[in-house]
Amino acid sequence: MNYLALTTIYERLESTAKRLEKIQVIAEFLKELPQKDLAPIVLLLQGRVFPIWDETKLGVASKLVLSAIAKATGAGKDAIMLQWKKTGDLGIAAQNVVEKKTQATLFSESLSVQKVFTNLKKLAQMQGSGATERKQELIAELLTSAKPQEARYIVRTILEDLRVGIGEGSLRDAIVWAYFDDKIDIQIKEKDNSLEIGNREEYNACVDAVQQAYNITNDFSVVAAIAKESGLKGLLGQELVVGKPIKVMLALKVNDAKEALERVGTPAQAEYKLDGFRIQIHKLKEKITLYTRRLEDVTAQFPDAVKTIAEQVKAESCILDAEVVGIDKKTGKYLPFQSISQRIKRKYNIDEVAKKFPVELNVFDLLYANGKNLIQQPFKERRAILEKTIKEKPKSIQLVRHIITEKEPDINSFFKQALKEGTEGLMIKNLESPYKPGARVGYMVKLKETMENLDLVITGAEWGEGKRSAWLSSFVISCMDEDGNFLEIGKVSTGFKEKEEEGLSFKEMTELLKPLIISEKNKEAKVKPAIILEVAYEEIQKSNTYPSGFALRFPRVVRLRSDERNVDDITPLNYIEELYHSQKM
Repeated sequence: MNYLALTTIYERLESTAKRLEKIQVIAEFLKELPQKDLAPIVLLLQGRVFPIWDETKLGVASKLVLSAIAKATGAGKDAIMLQWKKTGDLGIAAQNVVEKKTQATLFSESLSVQKVFTNLKKLAQMQGSGATERKQELIAELLTSAKPQEARYIVRTILEDLRVGIGEGSLRDAIVWAYFDDKIDIQIKEKDNSLEIGNREEYNACVDAVQQAYNITNDFSVVAAIAKESGLKGLLGQELVVGKPIKVMLALKVNDAKEALERVGTPAQAEYKLDGFRIQIHKLKEKITLYTRRLEDVTAQFPDAVKTIAEQVKAESCILDAEVVGIDKKTGKYLPFQSISQRIKRKYNIDEVAKKFPVELNVFDLLYANGKNLIQQPFKERRAILEKTIKEKPKSIQLVRHIITEKEPDINSFFKQALKEGTEGLMIKNLESPYKPGARVGYMVKLKETMENLDLVITGAEWGEGKRSAWLSSFVISCMDEDGNFLEIGKVSTGFKEKEEEGLSFKEMTELLKPLIISEKNKEAKVKPAIILEVAYEEIQKSNTYPSGFALRFPRVVRLRSDERNVDDITPLNYIEELYHSQKM
């Protein structure tokens, strides 16, 4: 397929803010695609070359792209930089200079989707001596043949900043519309841009099937191919694969024991909510792999945990959901997350750090065991199998502490005990519930003493003044709506330290953000959404100032979450709205 056809779709998506219209554009496009083109195009529609579970990165900085644009067009770097600063978008800058280029190779050949996709994948494979030059040549090769609008989206894809407003929900629904329209009879009412569904029950079943397949595969390119080829049966037939991580199930926030039991039903299981690092354990015979919530492999950082799993987990193959918690070597008490954050980032002298900061595995769910997928089994059955699978060893591995009750006083008493022992509070679970990967459902809720902290991504920053003039010292923080758009919810500058040894510092934040700067105007910088912060606050307020419609009163940074969270995992706007309404006035 010609790449120009895909850029036409990009332009249509970028030109509308209407979610239903975006879904319809994608659905109509997908419906006509041959099977062989589905995988690369679905990834490119997301601004990706690799699926979310694949840790491979393109590894291309904006300055390298700028050099490639200059090489391909003959334009001076200063002229390109001027366009970049003027538009705040290196993709549009590329489009503008390509329109004016005079080289003899102009439009030498028509770009295909496969050519673009292949060249971009090669970028990630180039390492070592001369890699920068080879990457520049590969990008320039594409831009030399690119039409102006093609150049815009090639550059944006390379910089992982596509800007067409496609979220997971929109792509999921587009797959449903494309391949199951004959079952559900969908119509968009032009009068009020609302959706009319002929068969609501069938529609919900299709949406659930596509979501379930995505939660297991973490790859919409695979899901689209299955939906087109095998329909509902194929989607529902997707199985867990040991060694391939899935998204974890998430919890809703409640204010008290009464609300918790009303949400999950009775009797319920209450468990300690530990202030650690959520981890997914995959064991296949001798091979053990540990994945973070953002699906990254951190096996090397926890050799002690791997040894413990090998010795204490009595299953040939399994997938476990657990929390890694720091342990005080002297007192044996749980430590806050910061105590093990050093281990997550460490690449060298890992054994030495492991001795200094020991951890305990607290296991609370079992998704797969000895060839059997358990996610559709009731939680109480998964827990029973889990208890037979884990051989507990104090301060190394144990089942998370719990009680089963139907009484509010029991929950309250256990909650006080949990707080006294240094935990964040309780998780309260429905005993009959399945495991829903990636979902924030009422089967599981969290009860904490404080307001629910938010995971927000930095989308802008401002250079400081005086002694902070060399640092970025105020940060624009954003949540995400259901279409994948980042919406500002405030600015934060509290919670940072002047000196690195005292904690998270302005200097560290500046070093993290400088390579991510997309554009600058005066003292303000726009940055690529990548750095995630856990933010505490006094209250969520309605706001006409920020695009999210909300603002945080007295926001304060608690910690960096980029090692634990993917940008897709930041707090969604609809959850913030729920927290707003649940606040006790």
